[in-house]
Amino acid sequence: MQQRLARGEAAALGELYDRFASLVHSLAHRVLSDEAAADQITREVFGYVWENPDAYDPKQGSMRSWVAKLTQRQAVQRLRQDEASSYAENGGGCSTEELELKVRRASAAARADYIVTSMPAPLRAALELAYFQRRDYRQAAADLSITEDEARRRLRLGLQLLSSAITRPPEGAAPPGYGRAL
Repeated sequence: MQQRLARGEAAALGELYDRFASLVHSLAHRVLSDEAAADQITREVFGYVWENPDAYDPKQGSMRSWVAKLTQRQAVQRLRQDEASSYAENGGGCSTEELELKVRRASAAARADYIVTSMPAPLRAALELAYFQRRDYRQAAADLSITEDEARRRLRLGLQLLSSAITRPPEGAAPPGYGRAL
């Protein structure tokens, strides 16, 4: 894909868009809570990918992870800009501490969404039964036609993956697999 983008193949960008547009839009919307802003971020991310295909380093992780990180960074940057503009125009708004808390919460929520959509279907199915349909592990096991031990294992693993959404890397360190920023 990267090589095709580097050669300027518009079809490659179309395929990438088809594959990741809903992910990009949903992550941006999760951070910004604004449909128009999420649309703009989506355009910006795919524009960046088109103009900078060599910025992706496959050694750092999957294309999906790179695109997700580009989206998160761009959306967080927009959130900070919007809050700063609101503060300047209205003479009020969030304090720096409140803004950073808002950014951390939005980033964690966006990362959790990404993790859930990226996890294997068996784990996602078990979590959906447990949390959206209020099934315990025994009921989830019966619904999925698996053993109770397997249901517990899937739920435990799914929760461990989700817990990584709230853990933060050391200051200044990018999480592995995310390539470079916009």
